[in-house]
Amino acid sequence: MLKSVRRSLGLGLFVCAASAFVAPAVHAQTEQQKLVSAADATLTKFLRDPDMTWLQQNIGRAKAVLVAPEIAKAGFIFGGSGGHAVLVAHGAKSGKWVGPAFYSMATASVGFQAGISVSETVTLVMTDKALDSLLASSFRIGADASIAAGPVGAGAKSDVVADLIAFSRSKGIYGGVNLDGTVVKPNDDWNAAYYGKKALAPDILARASVHNKQADKLLANVAAATKKK
Repeated sequence: MLKSVRRSLGLGLFVCAASAFVAPAVHAQTEQQKLVSAADATLTKFLRDPDMTWLQQNIGRAKAVLVAPEIAKAGFIFGGSGGHAVLVAHGAKSGKWVGPAFYSMATASVGFQAGISVSETVTLVMTDKALDSLLASSFRIGADASIAAGPVGAGAKSDVVADLIAFSRSKGIYGGVNLDGTVVKPNDDWNAAYYGKKALAPDILARASVHNKQADKLLANVAAATKKK
């Protein structure tokens, strides 16, 4: 009887210990898919917005698209902004959109910043230089590749030349956060958890050696938007 009790207790402790290791992975997977879904929702809003005609007409020229559903800016005197983003890329040989790869974004700034604001951004990666920089271990926007704010307004036809063209909106107001100086780094832990094995940004976006069917909706929406143009 005593052995049976001990065996039961041991099994219970094993299950609890196993759960302790499994739960974070499940939680991380949930958070990653939430980000993918939020990115899809943000991109869909921008693609349907009548004031985003330039983005809608030029997304087909992009090498990749970086979407950050939430970039929080907070602080007082010394502050900064940060958030998570996903990057999908257009395969030059296959002609298919692949990804996403997960990224972390952070920037520091000095100045009057009372309160907290949250922005959502869609950034078109227009050059191979910018895409190659994003595939590196760390990338500073503005230093490693140029960035410009995308034209906003119905019928916007301005010619914009930059490695990255960013569209940002904060609480329904265009302009949002300024990404110049932002450090963008691949989130290798999130990438590994999402794809079930070690997957670096080049594996996901250049070699397309991994795939998660939960991202198919996002990829399909990007592909549909680019085929129209």
